[in-house]
Amino acid sequence: MWGPSIIGFGLSHMKYASGRELDAPLTAFSPRKGKISLYIIDGIVRYEDQLPRLGKYKTGKGCLYINQLSDVDEKELTDLIKASVKSRRLGRGQSAQRMIAFGPSCSDILE
Repeated sequence: MWGPSIIGFGLSHMKYASGRELDAPLTAFSPRKGKISLYIIDGIVRYEDQLPRLGKYKTGKGCLYINQLSDVDEKELTDLIKASVKSRRLGRGQSAQRMIAFGPSCSDILE
């Protein structure tokens, strides 16, 4: 858990140019009232090409908002999350220091 309402998977240590450091999940979600917030930590804009195939959604700077899972294509969503996790691990030079698996489907995403 990352705070009272965010469920995160994996761990990535980040350091900003300012010198500020923090730990963040590789990927996370929060079941909010009226929508599910998916946190795409490396930024949703990187996945513009994949988004049209996803289904019904809205976006924020680093979030993907869906009303219910049946509104989106599960395979496309899984592919997007896997790409984001891979980007966090490799593309930005971050490595997972600790893996937290919450069942087989989540651990598959983190592999």
